[in-house]
Amino acid sequence: MGDRRGEIRAVVFDFGDTLVSFGKVKASKLFRASSRLSYEFLKSCGQPVGNFGYYCLRNLLAIRTRCLLSAITGSDFDSLLLLKKINGKTGVKLSEEQWEHLAWLWYEPLCKLGKAEPELKDSVAGLKKLGLKLGILSNTFVTSSSLDRHLEQLGISEFFGVRLYSYQFNFRKPNPLIFEVAAERVGEKPGNILFVGDRINKDVAPALKAGMHAALISAYTNEGKAVPAAAWKIDTIRELPDLVENFNSNYVNTD
Repeated sequence: MGDRRGEIRAVVFDFGDTLVSFGKVKASKLFRASSRLSYEFLKSCGQPVGNFGYYCLRNLLAIRTRCLLSAITGSDFDSLLLLKKINGKTGVKLSEEQWEHLAWLWYEPLCKLGKAEPELKDSVAGLKKLGLKLGILSNTFVTSSSLDRHLEQLGISEFFGVRLYSYQFNFRKPNPLIFEVAAERVGEKPGNILFVGDRINKDVAPALKAGMHAALISAYTNEGKAVPAAAWKIDTIRELPDLVENFNSNYVNTD
C-alpha cells in the first residue's frame, strides 16, 4: 500500500452510494416530490408561497444556477441558506427548527430511495470494536441536519464522531485539502486512515494521493472500471472489519 501507509487506526466513509446506496435516480421525479412536500408544509404554516408551478420553477432555477456555479468553482453551496434566501424573498418567515424541517422535506424523497446493507449497523459496530475512529467525508449540498437525521434513522449516527460535508468548506473532493482536513479532524495521520468510497476519481485516487489507504465499494458509479492497484475492492461494508483486522495483524512496522 506504499511506504507512507501504516497500521489502520481510522476509517472515513463517503456517504452516498457507499454507506447508503441511492443508485441511478430520476432527478425530475424527485424534485417534483420534494417541491410538493415543502410547498404543502409552507402552506400549512400560513406562509406566502403563491402558485405551486411558480414555486417549483423558482426553486429549480435557483438550484440549477448554484449547481452550475459549484461545477465552475469546485465548491458546494449550503442548501439551507439557499432555501432561506429563495423563500425569504417572498416573505416566508420560519423558526430555525422549521427551516431545518423544510430542508429535510426537500431531502426526504431521496432519503426514502436510499438502501443500506441489512447488517450495516453491526458492520460499523465491528469497526468500533477494533478501536477504530470513524468519520464521514462527503461531497454534498444537503444540510448536515438532514444527513444527521438520515444517519439516526439508520441507527449508526452514534458511531461517527466526525462528519464533514463539502458545503461546509470552500473546496470538495477530489481537492487534497479536504482529505487533509479530514485527517486533522479525525486525529490521525493520513497513512493511518482507510478511506472508503464508490468513485475512483473523487474518492479512491485522491485518498491514495493523500497518503491514505483506500477501498472501492462496488456501485454503479464504478461498474466496469479498473480498481487502482494500491486500493482494495469490496462488495459490502460487512467485509471491512475482517479486512482491517487482517491487515493490522500482518502489518510490520519498518520505521
